[in-house]
Amino acid sequence: MRATYFLLAAAICFMAAVAQAGCTYENTVSLKTSTAAFQAWKAVTGAMAECGNVESELSQEVHVKQAAGFATNPSLYHIGGVMTSSIVPLVNKGLVRPLDDLIAKYGQQLKPNQLMKFEGRTLAIAMMVNAQHLMYREDILNELGIAVPTTYTEVLTAAEKIKKAGVVDYPLGGSWKTTWLEFVNMYLGYGGGFFKEGNLPAVNNAKGVAALEMMRKLTAYMDPEYLVADSTYVQQQFQQGKIAMANFWASRAGAMDDPKESQVVGKVKMAAAPAPEKGGIPASTLWWDGIVIAKNISEAEAEAAFRVAMEGLDKEMVQANRDLAVWLIEGYEPGPAAKGAAETAAAGARPYPASTKMGLMQTAIANNIADFLTGRQPAKETLANIEASYLTAAKESGIVK
Repeated sequence: MRATYFLLAAAICFMAAVAQAGCTYENTVSLKTSTAAFQAWKAVTGAMAECGNVESELSQEVHVKQAAGFATNPSLYHIGGVMTSSIVPLVNKGLVRPLDDLIAKYGQQLKPNQLMKFEGRTLAIAMMVNAQHLMYREDILNELGIAVPTTYTEVLTAAEKIKKAGVVDYPLGGSWKTTWLEFVNMYLGYGGGFFKEGNLPAVNNAKGVAALEMMRKLTAYMDPEYLVADSTYVQQQFQQGKIAMANFWASRAGAMDDPKESQVVGKVKMAAAPAPEKGGIPASTLWWDGIVIAKNISEAEAEAAFRVAMEGLDKEMVQANRDLAVWLIEGYEPGPAAKGAAETAAAGARPYPASTKMGLMQTAIANNIADFLTGRQPAKETLANIEASYLTAAKESGIVK
């Protein structure tokens, strides 16, 4: 579920001893970064190295090495590359530094959706995003006189018209093997929140019911096997001309125009994920990669690390490496395949609310939601069961007293 991730065969290490013209200042503090080993990180750490005195370690085992390195005192690394889920263990162990003071001094160019907050503190800066966005068959919508849907009411209207026309096997597709994520997206789109004071659950409400009911309406236009449909399955449905629309991962967009495997080259276009309600935010979440600063380093090192990181995440880097990712950085102009994800982010889609308690919540959702979608229990009972399942796990883990 990640955009443009090309893993390198082995770790890549390099050292830049002097500042280059690409950096706005000369760094004199010895710094070390730990990031994943795909091309976007290679571009970012390369831009950091232009400031001088930066050693960058790119590794396929980044999260194992990084956690151990951050836990030493002083930390073996100053800057870490993290993603939506991998930051949670670092935060839980108190290994990353709050960044709000450094943002105030050196990060005024950062956008609000780059600031990853935990308990009110900014602990990471996002650089790139993957998200589910609307992918649609432009030729079919044009032929049937259907405007690109912007809300789920419009999606349902379009799906009914496509069904009556009989131009595809199923009007809609979706990677609903992860039904918990579909609920999270829809519930957030309705403006829902998952927790209340004391880490208690807060999904058994009108917004939760609305999210479930909208999801069930959508399933009427999908392949009956939607509960086992993963991303590859849906990608192939698109490529084989079996579906007309899906709220689907941006990282799969490029495959639609692969002539080796796609029968719909040039026909599938991208737009922002639909909102559940007119004027609302998209029913999608942003899954991000970004940087953190280690806690177990000196203030001078933290300041230097942040300034170097901002050089790695600047406009010049993004413009030189536009097609490596769906960047959140100022100056990014998305190509056609990234258009929908960029529009989804711009329309206010929220970052996935990763945390230990959210991990327990998503498990509770996953274990109960199919009973509603298949008609075995009503919405309120499903939501009550989700809350009960979460509470059991949260009490066992000590999150709820």
